[in-house]
Amino acid sequence: MNIFITGGAGYIGSATSEALIKAGHHVTVYDSLVTGHRQAVPKDAHFIQADISDSFSLAVALTAKKYDAVMHFAAFIEAGESMKDPGKFFRNNLVNSLALMDMAIKAKVKRFVLSSTAAVYQSSEEPLSEESPLGPTNTYGYTKLAVEQSLEWYRQIHGLHFAVLRYFNASGALPGHGEAHQPESHLIPRVLQVAQGHAEAAYIFGTDYPTPDGTCIRDYVHIGDLVSAHILALEALAERDKMVYNVGSGSGYSVREVIDTARQVSGKTIPVIEKERRPGDSARLVASSEKIRRELGWKPQHDSIRDIIASAWEWHSSHPHGYNE
Repeated sequence: MNIFITGGAGYIGSATSEALIKAGHHVTVYDSLVTGHRQAVPKDAHFIQADISDSFSLAVALTAKKYDAVMHFAAFIEAGESMKDPGKFFRNNLVNSLALMDMAIKAKVKRFVLSSTAAVYQSSEEPLSEESPLGPTNTYGYTKLAVEQSLEWYRQIHGLHFAVLRYFNASGALPGHGEAHQPESHLIPRVLQVAQGHAEAAYIFGTDYPTPDGTCIRDYVHIGDLVSAHILALEALAERDKMVYNVGSGSGYSVREVIDTARQVSGKTIPVIEKERRPGDSARLVASSEKIRRELGWKPQHDSIRDIIASAWEWHSSHPHGYNE
């Protein structure tokens, strides 16, 4: 297949691009490099540096050849920032996604895979299924939910087949592909930066949540397992017109548990600074991934938080300055 990947210079998009190329597909990566890294793009991918908001470049790129699918990873992902600058997230995550969907229809692309998030859900004491109540607590989650709902209308009106994958904290690393955000706010890479001596302390935002140790509880899914979920969903769209799946390990870990595990894995002392709650954070988000397991045969290969953090530590240790080596 010929596959058009937005955000293919980012963390998950680049790893998915490489896996698709290894499977024999042809990949075009379309990325502005605002947050992505040129070094992360697989060497056998065709690369176009442009923004989705650039309607001319997008039209030229999507009509240059016949594409079988669009895989959309190009979004701003910092939930905390979305509560400070909501317009930035509405413009990029929602408006640009609609522009991409419109252009995909004009280019007669039949399949669309969306990188979504667990942030579309309400906090829950029980594992979250795809039928659990929706209720984003931050602008980031709201923009993703709005794109999901838009895809359903595009399916009904234009016949665009789509798959939505709701991630529960993409984490860990693969050879050549690790997290390198600037600035870094995701828990695991941030904690490992402290272990490397690149930051003074790890932050805990909120210690009064209704959880056993007072800190937020999250599910974590290894990047390799996310990549396999994307490929399975892409293949299934040949026979189905819509799918929505949670992708997580099914286990919840508190912020303190993640930090303690990082200490064990790295063998480093990791100081902690406790702060007030951060706007937009939910107390507990843990996945039930039973549906994607049952329907697509997906099974995580790295469902231990220790294994996930160990893979991240290995990458950060060999890439102390991220992709800027």
